[in-house]
Amino acid sequence: MISLLKAPLSLLLAGGMLLPAGRVQKGVVIEGIAVGGQKYEVAEQVVREKIKSELAPLTVHTPEGDVSFSLQFQDNLHELVRRAKKDESLSVEVKREWVTMEEDIAALCAKNARLAQDAEVTFSSAGFTYQAEKAGTYCDYQKALALAEEGLKSGEFTLPVGEYLPSVTEKILRERTRLLSRFTTYFDAGNTARAGNIALAASRIAGTVLEAGEEFSFNGTVGARTVENGFGEASVILEGKFVPGVGGGVCQASTTLMNAALRAGLEITESRPHSLSVGYVPPSLDAMVSSSSDLRFRNPYPFPVYINARTQGGSVTFSVYGMRDGKKYETESHVLYRIAPPPAAEVESEPCEAKEGLASESYLLVYDESGKLLSRKLFRRDKYAPVQERKVKEEPQPAPLL
Repeated sequence: MISLLKAPLSLLLAGGMLLPAGRVQKGVVIEGIAVGGQKYEVAEQVVREKIKSELAPLTVHTPEGDVSFSLQFQDNLHELVRRAKKDESLSVEVKREWVTMEEDIAALCAKNARLAQDAEVTFSSAGFTYQAEKAGTYCDYQKALALAEEGLKSGEFTLPVGEYLPSVTEKILRERTRLLSRFTTYFDAGNTARAGNIALAASRIAGTVLEAGEEFSFNGTVGARTVENGFGEASVILEGKFVPGVGGGVCQASTTLMNAALRAGLEITESRPHSLSVGYVPPSLDAMVSSSSDLRFRNPYPFPVYINARTQGGSVTFSVYGMRDGKKYETESHVLYRIAPPPAAEVESEPCEAKEGLASESYLLVYDESGKLLSRKLFRRDKYAPVQERKVKEEPQPAPLL
């Protein structure tokens, strides 16, 4: 029989019985589990298994759906089982831990963030087609980390995301593609060859996009006026005379285009008059094109301009679109003096009516939005030759018999 006086200090007295060291006091209940008399390590393990089974995962609410993460935890069981007194009922202090929080939140942000898509515009002879922008989604990573710390207590939190618009929206594109100018001239639709040449030239220009600073070439866009290139024979002006030639009428297309370009504020870099004045525009506002003469103009704006064309019945129209610069452009034409044609001449064939020549000049006028004239600049000064009347020589009639 062991003497109580000689019992080792490692034994504890509990309920009249000696308990060996390393065991929980008798009657102790932790988290509803009776652990009295159990070894410390066993009591800790039993209680931790219960805490673990009841530990709910952390739920993160995201636009892509809820995502759950299993958590780990820290507790004060080690201290609790050792300081527990007889018949004491205790609760464990549990601190949730999300060990891979930074990596998991970074992955959630990557999954729920989307780049915004700019609006797009396409242009052709059929006009404009717009594709609306798509908003992007951003994720606030630093805020998500702070919310996650709070969410460890409540068991949930919402991923902080929001929408943002791209830099180019459909509204912006529509502002960049507004009508800047439109110019129309008229012709005889019954002259099918000439009308066909005008329509063909216009169709090859329709749908043109001129980027910022880019120069347009009529000849480069329309191509050579040859039968092989689709053009027919019609009257052309050559060396001061109206003569048959392939591509007749194309100069009306170039002239109409130039006037639309002038009214859109584009910079004319090459333009020449006909040798004879034409009837479809005022003098010094025509644009003669040939294999050795081109119509060229440059886009001076920091944004694209768009050129479309339409022929309908006896008219050809060019329209220029882009972003308005707050100015209005107009043209002005003046006849300086007229030149009388030389006396009529008799010819064997190909008669021709007389036509006055003239000297003229044209100006480009620039107004602000209120209509105030900002500038008036000479555009061109020209001289058009007169046309001599040519009459078919009459055959002498034989004298009547008496």
